[in-house]
Amino acid sequence: MSYLSTEQPASRYRFGLEHEVAFWEQATDQFADFSNTSFERLADLIAQLPEYDSDYPQLRIGDAGIKRKRWYIEGYERFSESGELTGCMPKGIEIRTTLQPTIAGVVQELRESFAQLWEVALPAGLLPVLTSFNPVQTEFVPKPPLNCYETERRQASPEKQTAHIPMMTYGPDLNFSIRGMSTEALIQAGQKLTYYSPAIVPFSFSSPFYGQQRWSGLSKRTHVRTGQRPAAMVFVEHTDELIASSPSLTKIARLPAEVGRIEFKACDSCGDFALYGSLLALLKGIVLDQNLPGVALVPDAARHQHAALYGFRDPELRNQALTLLAAADRALPQDHERDLLQPLWQLVEQQITPAQVMCDRWQAGESLGHILSQGYSQELATLQQTKLLSYPR
Repeated sequence: MSYLSTEQPASRYRFGLEHEVAFWEQATDQFADFSNTSFERLADLIAQLPEYDSDYPQLRIGDAGIKRKRWYIEGYERFSESGELTGCMPKGIEIRTTLQPTIAGVVQELRESFAQLWEVALPAGLLPVLTSFNPVQTEFVPKPPLNCYETERRQASPEKQTAHIPMMTYGPDLNFSIRGMSTEALIQAGQKLTYYSPAIVPFSFSSPFYGQQRWSGLSKRTHVRTGQRPAAMVFVEHTDELIASSPSLTKIARLPAEVGRIEFKACDSCGDFALYGSLLALLKGIVLDQNLPGVALVPDAARHQHAALYGFRDPELRNQALTLLAAADRALPQDHERDLLQPLWQLVEQQITPAQVMCDRWQAGESLGHILSQGYSQELATLQQTKLLSYPR
């Protein structure tokens, strides 16, 4: 398995992926979330997975110490009145990659880490399932209610003020950096991705369920999240480079490896990790393009909500997606990266998103659990073909 990135050839680019995994509890036949799954249950899985010394310091461990590995529990941290960590209400497990010089390399590492998680989760009765919004719960309410310290802590940033939203959502962070990019160019890139986000996110839609029912659109996650939470974020080195906005567009880098990072946060989760490669190529191409005029400091909530309902069936979104693909195709310097755009061209031309398969299965009468369990079927087939996965499905 290709875990070390220290011996790879020098590159102007660095790519990273973070992918949140949800689970289905097989013993009780229910979605595993903060309402029925303990932190310790997921911690048992993490304990079985390896830790690589070479990952540090490029991967952040965090103050709570939860993020010690490439896999860690994503959840809502709770604190005492004196500020001590007292617990974490879990929603799932996040996989993060090390920084890689190629898109192919970062997708491969995500695959390897997902295979390792699968191998320990399935024997424990937890089946990884694909969704980008909790398909059962309709809201997250911290229990017990927040104390005074926690209430004050939540006011520290726009993202902390809306920290309850991620407890209902599952999604990726697609990030990359370009060596030598100025802070001004970096921020402009974040503004460009924020502006065009409504036409980017339908490529990934995978959350058409809400309250155990078929929702009226294609991405409940996008409909609820984007506008209150960032579409893109850029990491700067100095406080005087920050731009005030709500949600935030800029953030102080917490590690030297984060300086200059562009992070796209608005996509739904992808069950076929090859699609992440296509999306990274698209994002890189949009940033390299010199002709697209759109910029925005904060994401347009109304445009995202419209996209969440209609996807590429909407003519304006479809035409804008085609414009973005054409711009990326012109800007990308290498043939193999342009080739990565082909699946995206097909989605636009067919006016569909990945959520359509889930909707079709629901219409055919399949159960919610079975639909979600099939979300990784293409990825599992790839893992088995490449012999990365040995435990049977």
